[in-house]
This record gives sequence, C-alpha cells and structure tokens, in this order.
Amino acid sequence: MDALLAALADPARWRLVSLLAERPRSVGVLAQLAGARQPQTTKHLQTLERAGLVASERTGQRRIYVLRSDPLRELAEALGRLADTAEREDGPRAAYDSYGRSLHAERLAAEEPGWADGRSFRFIRSLPGSPELVWRHLTETALLARWWTPDDLRVSELVFEARPGGRIVQEFRDAEDTDGSDAVVGRAEGVVDDVRPGERLAFRLSPLLGDGGLAFTSHVDLGLRPGGTGGTGTELDVHWRIADSTVDSADFIAGIELGFGQCLDKLAANLAAEPHDTHTRSTT
Repeated sequence: MDALLAALADPARWRLVSLLAERPRSVGVLAQLAGARQPQTTKHLQTLERAGLVASERTGQRRIYVLRSDPLRELAEALGRLADTAEREDGPRAAYDSYGRSLHAERLAAEEPGWADGRSFRFIRSLPGSPELVWRHLTETALLARWWTPDDLRVSELVFEARPGGRIVQEFRDAEDTDGSDAVVGRAEGVVDDVRPGERLAFRLSPLLGDGGLAFTSHVDLGLRPGGTGGTGTELDVHWRIADSTVDSADFIAGIELGFGQCLDKLAANLAAEPHDTHTRSTT
C-alpha cells in the first residue's frame, strides 16, 4: 500500500493513471497527451508498474501500457474504511465535532466578564456498587485517577484531599503523550467544601488560563444514595454551577457537559469491570 500511495502522489503519474483509465496507450502517445518528454514518461510508467498499478506489453515497435484496476479498488476500499472509522457515530470524531459546535456557541456568548455566571449542569448516573464503594472512587486518588479525565487524556498530576478545606489539583496531558514532551492540555486547582462519606461531596474547582489566572470557578456538588435493583447500586446526582467566569473561559465551559459526561461513563465502566480491585485501599 505504501508503494501504491507513493506512486500516486506525484501529479505527473496521477495524470498518466487518468489517461490510462480511459484506454490502453503507448508511451509516445502518453507523453504527448501529458505534455512531457518521453524519457520522463517512461520513468514514471516504470514506477507505476513496480507499484502494480499498470502492466505493459510490447507490440511491434511500441510498448503499450494498460491500467490495472484491482489495486485502485483495494485502495478505494481502504480509504472507505478509514472514512467509516472517522465518521462512526460513537467515535472520537463525533465527540470532537460536538465540542466544536458547543465551543462556537460559547465563544459567541463570551462578550464580557460574568457572561456564564449562574450557568448550571446536571449529571445523573445509576452506578454499580454501594455508595461506600462509589465514595472511594470519588475521593481516593489512585481510584479517582482512573476515571476523572475526559477521553483521549490522562492524569499527569492529581491531588485530592477529601476533607473540608482540602486541596485539589488536576493536570491533564494527551493520553498518547507518554514522555511529557507535549504541552499540558489543562490544569485546575480547587478546594473541598463539604465531606459526608457515602452521602455528599462538594468542592470548588477552577481551570487555569495560560497566564495562571482563573478561567472561572465551578461549584460541584455530588450526592449519593442507594439505588438500583435491590438497593445494591448507587444513584449519583452531580450539580455544576459556574461563577466568576472570564471572557477567556468559553473554551473550558464548552467542554464541561461532554467531558464530565465521558468521565462518569468511565467511572461506571470501572465499577462494573473491576469491582474486585477496589477493595484494596489506596495508600496514595
């Protein structure tokens, strides 16, 4: 496939392929139609032949080239699969496009400081596991780091002191940035306001702008209660409220609904897939 793509990448060779798609032609005629010298045309045709795109046959004093359609069909199928992968409804591209639409709307609205104050978001999830187990995933750093990051990102630094007045620090990097050479995607700092184990967790969290200033302050309140069949699960009710919004906060606020929704989906998956791992208390 690499040889095929390399052969087609040259405009002159692409012109020859287009001419041969119409009918088999000789080197001399191809050179005339392409407006090129015959030695150059011969070299291009030899490259196409090595890539399997054309075949040739000497007839009398002429060499006739014919296009082989199978490699083109295979390439078309491969490109079609790539397009299908990129456009699948539940894929990363769909999330990217959704964020883009939200980002556009928020940037238009962000005309002056305080533009988003009072904006609220609500998330409700029915989770597997008792409120005590879910509480540990909400407050223990080792467990929290498994889910408290949107898709395609990873936690590079996390501090969560689960006590009133406790400090919170979040830092994200691209999930594929394994050596930390790429720029930090985001960083936020905050403080814990209320802690009622197994029942309620409230905190304030502020994403940082590039200059170190606060983009806005999010007041987050998480309520837990027994739920699910037989009361073995947990109903999680999360309220976000925006305050102190700056004009530059639009990019962050645009990602709250999608990003935190992805986080909660990961939390649910972790609780469902690895409940046995959560019984080992973290020492972090």
